Amino acid sequence: MREQGSAVAWVESPLQLLCAVEARHAGLIGPDTRVVTRGRLPGLRVTRAELDALELPAGLSIQAADQGMPRPGRRDAWVLGDAFSGRMQLTSLTAFPTRMVIVDDGLATIRLLELLTAGLATPLLRARAAAKPSRLVLGVAAGIRLRAAARAGRLTVFTALPVPAALADAVRGLGAELVTHDFAWLRSQPVVAHPRPRENTVVLGTSLVRNGLIHRDRYLSWLFALEGPLAYYPHRREDPGDLAAVRDHPGVTVYDAGAPVEMTLRDLRPGQRVLSLPSTAVTSLRVLLAARGVPVQTVEVPDDWWTPSASVSLRSHLQMFAHERASP
Repeated sequence: MREQGSAVAWVESPLQLLCAVEARHAGLIGPDTRVVTRGRLPGLRVTRAELDALELPAGLSIQAADQGMPRPGRRDAWVLGDAFSGRMQLTSLTAFPTRMVIVDDGLATIRLLELLTAGLATPLLRARAAAKPSRLVLGVAAGIRLRAAARAGRLTVFTALPVPAALADAVRGLGAELVTHDFAWLRSQPVVAHPRPRENTVVLGTSLVRNGLIHRDRYLSWLFALEGPLAYYPHRREDPGDLAAVRDHPGVTVYDAGAPVEMTLRDLRPGQRVLSLPSTAVTSLRVLLAARGVPVQTVEVPDDWWTPSASVSLRSHLQMFAHERASP
């Protein structure tokens, strides 16, 4: 379904912001689109500045929130990145937009689709959430609301992730529209702010250490054993202490770009390669770099890297897109 009216988008990460712009470019939301970014998060501020320097789709504006998450009107399309947000779920119970458009929020997008298709009473909760009863009830109510929107033909999921065929069929079986994209708007834009790194091997940082899912010493030992020189692009939630250790290691250059790697690394050339632990960025960079002949490889996490906090199901979920793997 293509929209001609107004839309309001609420985004809380650089990837969500980029995908909201792509949704406008794809025509899923109308020419009067207001994208509101959460607070003053540094990554969002940098990404917004870089987007403002490019040719944004007609009718789209980006602004920082001054009074929290905007509430969609009855004539608005509502664009969301984080359907697990308690604030978003609470608002969804009393808001009546013309339709809802969900844009990518990393692998959490796949979990959302799995939960939406799992059954009427399945709550929408994050993978590692220990929910209080009130939060559980809210997650159930929000799930019911999204499934009702799907049945009414008012829910669209816009993603660059490869959704497994059976899951895609189940999502469409709910009545939702599932639209995939390949960052067409971004690929049409010039690379002006980020000259490519000199190093042939580019390593993407990870949040798995800070989230307590893998052991710090295993990760750093692997990183420091790689043949250099290395270009290192930190994850936006990477621990500052870990990043300081990486910065001090000989042969590693840390690039603190701040913007999504989809924007900063799309100009890599043959002879360079990207290494990453399981990450949504692996999938999107493969889309952007395949035509350039640049391999993007996922490092499969060895069993002894995982901490007790990483359940078997969570490990499987995190590594579901670990194709074109690289040996640790």
